[in-house]
Amino acid sequence: MLVPRECRSGETRVAVTPETVKRLMARGCLLQVEQGAGEASGFDDAAYGEAGAELIDPEAGSSDHWSRADVVLAVQAAAVAQQRRELEALRPGALLLGLLEPHGNEALKQQLEQRRLSAMALELLPRISRAQTMDVLSSQANIAGYKAVLLASAALDRYVPMLMTAAGTIQPARALILGAGVAGLQALATARRLGAVAYVSDVRAAAKEQVESLGGRFIAPPEIEQKPGEAGGYAQQASEAFLAEQRRQLTEQLALADMVICTALVPGRPAPRLIDDAMLRHMRPGSVVVDLAVAQGGNCEGSEPGTTVLRHGVQLIGADQLPCSVANHASALYARNVAALLEHLLAAAGDEPNALQLDLEDPIVSGCLFTHHNPAGGVA
Repeated sequence: MLVPRECRSGETRVAVTPETVKRLMARGCLLQVEQGAGEASGFDDAAYGEAGAELIDPEAGSSDHWSRADVVLAVQAAAVAQQRRELEALRPGALLLGLLEPHGNEALKQQLEQRRLSAMALELLPRISRAQTMDVLSSQANIAGYKAVLLASAALDRYVPMLMTAAGTIQPARALILGAGVAGLQALATARRLGAVAYVSDVRAAAKEQVESLGGRFIAPPEIEQKPGEAGGYAQQASEAFLAEQRRQLTEQLALADMVICTALVPGRPAPRLIDDAMLRHMRPGSVVVDLAVAQGGNCEGSEPGTTVLRHGVQLIGADQLPCSVANHASALYARNVAALLEHLLAAAGDEPNALQLDLEDPIVSGCLFTHHNPAGGVA
């Protein structure tokens, strides 16, 4: 198994940590880690060496370690496929595993198929009970929800908790969280820990119990005939009529909010536009919006990836790479997710040593298999 350096700008995570090197080696795997692969996330080469990994110098100009690899583990696997010329050295049937941005990415799919490679896109992992330990999107969304509230609090022109001082009492900040998925619920929990009064809006009425269990106040979805539900653990796309009614409902809440955390996403589709320019005009100057959906078009009009925009006196923070800002723990969680998936694949091989079995009848495998080429007749 090969762990290359990440090559996408701003990516600080790594797919394998010294902890998971030991875990995978106990299953009979041999790990090769390119020198410096974990440096940005706080894992130095010495730690990988002590864990038992073979350290590879990527500057040596040789692609021999790529040609020997059965599996390539990456975070931004799509970038590795597109930017690392050494990928051409992989043998047919080798497996590329990581984030592949699979929705509508036909160019990458054709590229991998032409090279006769198998690839598993972790974004497509089904949300079923036995795949929970492998769920990369949830582990990283948890971090994003946490960090979003810290960003908003740092940018806000007010205290977050209630404070009683000699000069009088300061009322707590009011947080509005759009979306009660993994990121939204973590944002709620973090806002409450900081002392904010938190309101949560979600298209699913069933989210009310989760929100209230964390001390939040649930904003019930609009009462119209066709409400969006949930499929595969994700919220389904809402109709335009529903979104229009929701925006009307949110305008009143936005006028009262000090910080807004936008987390609403629908896999494979542009992010729903929940806050338009007219709604922003109702917000208090000095308030803050953190848009976690900015890379998919954004929940808030005017937000831009990786930057802060001032609009009508409101700071719009386009937070598209928040897990990378908590690189050590983000890598630790990502690596454990990957190790759990690999252990599942190894278990399917039974007594065959060092083999990864891609069972196309397994919903975990079939759910996230992006391309498949297996000349050996069953073992990738």
